[in-house]
Amino acid sequence: MATEIHPSSVVDPAARVGKGVRVGPFCVVGPDVELGDGVELKSHVVIAGHTSVGAGTRIFPFASLGHEPQDLKFKGEVSRLDIGARCTIRESVTMNPGTAGGGLLTKVGDDCTFLAYSHVAHDCIVGNSVVFSNNVMLAGHCRVGDFVIIGGGAGVHQYVRLGDHAFIGAMSGIANDVIPYGMAVGENRQAQLAGLNIIGLKRRGFNLEQVHDLRRAYRLLFAPEGTLKERVEDVALEFEAHPLVHEVLDFIREGGDRSICTPREVRPSEQAG
Repeated sequence: MATEIHPSSVVDPAARVGKGVRVGPFCVVGPDVELGDGVELKSHVVIAGHTSVGAGTRIFPFASLGHEPQDLKFKGEVSRLDIGARCTIRESVTMNPGTAGGGLLTKVGDDCTFLAYSHVAHDCIVGNSVVFSNNVMLAGHCRVGDFVIIGGGAGVHQYVRLGDHAFIGAMSGIANDVIPYGMAVGENRQAQLAGLNIIGLKRRGFNLEQVHDLRRAYRLLFAPEGTLKERVEDVALEFEAHPLVHEVLDFIREGGDRSICTPREVRPSEQAG
């Protein structure tokens, strides 16, 4: 397929444009941009900076990708935004490159979907097959695992980690790390774990035994007895041959700049009996 560039668009001659790229009307592509084979810019798309877009990615009107990060510490250093293959980037999505304080790279994986007005800030690393619903706000330096789904209007605090297969409820404020396979909901930066992403696990082919093991490990990890560190070691011994459980344990052990998101404590007045 031949490359097609609408005459109203401005594509810098120095930009690297792959085979079969389609650039619709009123787009602007900067000199340090690389568009992989089959990339499609619908219209009114602006791509700047040292930005690469993987093969087969589709970008919808008014998306702005690769302009300088929204970080007052940024001093013009050369940094990158790398977007994977086969992504869908809907209307008015914004993504910023990295900064010197975060490795000079913002990276988005393959097969991701970013719905209208969602934002990926500087120095974020986003995995494969994630879904950002409308108006999702990802602050700087976040880490998002594979197959994460974030509901509409959710905001994620800087430096937060979201583990693989996590689910974030709409309108949630996420100030702490969410374990792999966890589900977190809650407003005003007070989101708490609300169990496991059971529906997501079933949809992605995890069998009942795997789901059952994760449920048992979850209950033990967040039981009231002992410290989280003690419970992690206890669960590690009990589930020594369960790789999914150890993904959760490794995530907790690795730690980060934020605390681990935990379930809400049940008040005595709410307890049955």
